[in-house]
Amino acid sequence: MPPTIATLVQHSSLRLSVLAGHDRLDAPVRWAHASELADPTPYMDGGELILFTALKLDAEDPEAMRGYVRRLAEKGVVGLGFAAGVNYEKVPDALVDACRRAGMPLLEVPRRTPFIAISKAVSAAIAHEQYRAVTAGFEAQREMTRAALSREGPAALLAPLASQVDGWAALYDAAGTVVATAPAWAVRRAARFVTDVERLRDRPPPASAVVSESDGDDRVELQSVGSGRRARAVLAVGTAAPLGPAERYAVHSAIALLTLTMERSRALQEAEQRLGAAVLRMLLAGEADHARAVAGQLYGGLLDAPMRVIVAEPASAASRRAPAGEAPRGGRA
Repeated sequence: MPPTIATLVQHSSLRLSVLAGHDRLDAPVRWAHASELADPTPYMDGGELILFTALKLDAEDPEAMRGYVRRLAEKGVVGLGFAAGVNYEKVPDALVDACRRAGMPLLEVPRRTPFIAISKAVSAAIAHEQYRAVTAGFEAQREMTRAALSREGPAALLAPLASQVDGWAALYDAAGTVVATAPAWAVRRAARFVTDVERLRDRPPPASAVVSESDGDDRVELQSVGSGRRARAVLAVGTAAPLGPAERYAVHSAIALLTLTMERSRALQEAEQRLGAAVLRMLLAGEADHARAVAGQLYGGLLDAPMRVIVAEPASAASRRAPAGEAPRGGRA
């Protein structure tokens, strides 16, 4: 997980103390940034820990501190770190009170702890999380690849995918029918999203949608599978929270593997159909020996002569519209 205010407080070398916002220490920290601006919000993106010494602020003015903290909270800043012993010998009471009112975590930074040390700690924790996500993603990809190449086929990768995202996964065919789920109990849950799948499958891949139920806790992502004009399948992934980097990587890997295996299966099927047509043409031409040689082990041994081949053709559109009692034209056997 990404670094939080709590993990920074637990970092023994930083020697930080919590003065306010004790119930919000689990807030994730996206970055630690030092700023002495009276209003740094135009340069904030949300999720920051602001480090300051109140060089340009009257930190003993209650009204000024309430306005300062309120603006930061509205921008999405998750905490403040105040350096004691620089411009103020201790953290001003007005700042502590403003943070308590706003529920903003306030950390006292001792003089011997430089701001750069806090920034490095946050940066190292973020880098560690990113490395963990990439490593977990590669491991999930290897596991799903082994599963997809197993005898069970593409649907076998749903189990490792569901485990990686800590949720459930389902695979729908081109008709919108649920063909596999993981875990098994997810089959009923997956059936609830068939209508959403049907809407998505008519869009050319790649296409995606995020859906949920008003009375459910699942956040369900639908991803089309295929490389043509129409999806060959749809993958659904249900989780309790938005996907993180590692989980997102696993989903993208699953889509790539499903697309590859399905397109490969289609190519093999088309090749088998062409071989079958060639064998049939040889049989119709009376070349049974050549037909046996081409068929090989693909179809097994052919019947010995004499044999009779029956060819069926579908009736034409005109014959299908023939009046009742009139024999259809264009069909033969």
